[in-house]
Amino acid sequence: MAAERVATADPPVPEYAVELIEGVTREQARIDELLASYTEGWTVARMPAVDRGILRIAVYELVWCADVPDAVAIDEAVELAKELSTDDSPRFINGVLGRILLSRPTPTG
Repeated sequence: MAAERVATADPPVPEYAVELIEGVTREQARIDELLASYTEGWTVARMPAVDRGILRIAVYELVWCADVPDAVAIDEAVELAKELSTDDSPRFINGVLGRILLSRPTPTG
């Protein structure tokens, strides 16, 4: 279980980080379907790896984490892109997440 891995990790891993990783892994196929549906001119495989990872986490938070405010999920994703990716990435990520948010897919599974 996640709590056991958090307790035994060195250094300790925040429980929310484990929750995100497990959730994104569990829902990755659906997340990637959503990304493919809401990106124009980009396949998921063609996206820079950092952008793909940021988008997967943010989509998971938007669709499967009701306790995370939408604005927080999007803002955190854009800020990560500013720090970790290309100059064009924040705008790209904001646009994709905005389109996904407008149609608000329902979680499955």
